[in-house]
Amino acid sequence: MDVIEAMETCRAIRYLKPDPVPQELIERVIYAATRASSPGNSQGWDFVVLRDRATKEKLGPVIRERLLPLIQRVPATPGSVARTVAGAQHLVREFENVPVWIIVCGRKVYPPGAATDQMVDAALYPAAQNLIVAARSLGLGTTFTTLQVATENEMREVLGIPADCSIAVCIALGYPDRPFGPVKRKPVSEVIHWERW
Repeated sequence: MDVIEAMETCRAIRYLKPDPVPQELIERVIYAATRASSPGNSQGWDFVVLRDRATKEKLGPVIRERLLPLIQRVPATPGSVARTVAGAQHLVREFENVPVWIIVCGRKVYPPGAATDQMVDAALYPAAQNLIVAARSLGLGTTFTTLQVATENEMREVLGIPADCSIAVCIALGYPDRPFGPVKRKPVSEVIHWERW
């Protein structure tokens, strides 16, 4: 599978089988993440890999308590929004059963002496995107989540993430329990502005 083919079917997979993911595949997707561009080649990323059920059981209840009410407030309009809301609810309810959570985080390291949050994001999000495309090419499902928005203090405490380390995204990873399919995107002609807006 080439990279464009992987991108064309790299739909968010929120329903995952509980089957364990071999460590070598986890290391491969993180290797792909570290091939991403970063400002000044700063590579200011770190990846916390959460597989231990006991640790997930410490976070699961607080994630459900904080996030389910927020998700339920999203209007469940028919179509893809309703599917997204149902999938998000399922993922939060099944937090402990997701085989792997990868927390993409990093520190301010660029530019030297005047490091900014914006430069952290400029490294972490490309790394996360590389990770999900690599996972898709290996037959693994993923989805970006922002679990840390509502549970950052608990996540930092349970996972030992330092206070000076930004958490960009929490990625669920596992074998898909629903099929991959084509992503739905606007035509390229609608988003290109040749020479000027």
